Amino acid sequence: MSEILIGTNPDKPQIVGSVDFSKAVEEKARQLPIPSGYRILCAIPETEEKFEGSDLVKPDDLIKKDEILTTVLFVVALGPDCYKDSTRFPSGAWCGEGDFILVRPNAGTRLVIHGREFRIINDDSVEAVVQDPRGISRKFI
Repeated sequence: MSEILIGTNPDKPQIVGSVDFSKAVEEKARQLPIPSGYRILCAIPETEEKFEGSDLVKPDDLIKKDEILTTVLFVVALGPDCYKDSTRFPSGAWCGEGDFILVRPNAGTRLVIHGREFRIINDDSVEAVVQDPRGISRKFI
């Protein structure tokens, strides 16, 4: 248990009460948006902090660019209308919750929740499902 401080004046913080932080993790999970319609909520996988095959650490701005331009996403949730149109998706759903998928760089709506980036993409933005996303990177010019 710990106390939560609120207010904008650091000289006079207001103690609101105590919070059980085990419940705080549950609350964070509930704060994820529920995708509507034909949209898919995706998380961005963790970016490697070192260059592949070396001990060199990537600069923070390069890690941020890798996250922004990533082509691999993790499917968190599907909207209620995803893949329901049998004329557009005659073979059924292209992906499901828990899949790693490939999309174009900058695809979807970017949002950050508790320091973690998520994307909301359209169901037809999925280009492929991959079993193991390790080793997949976008091509630099």
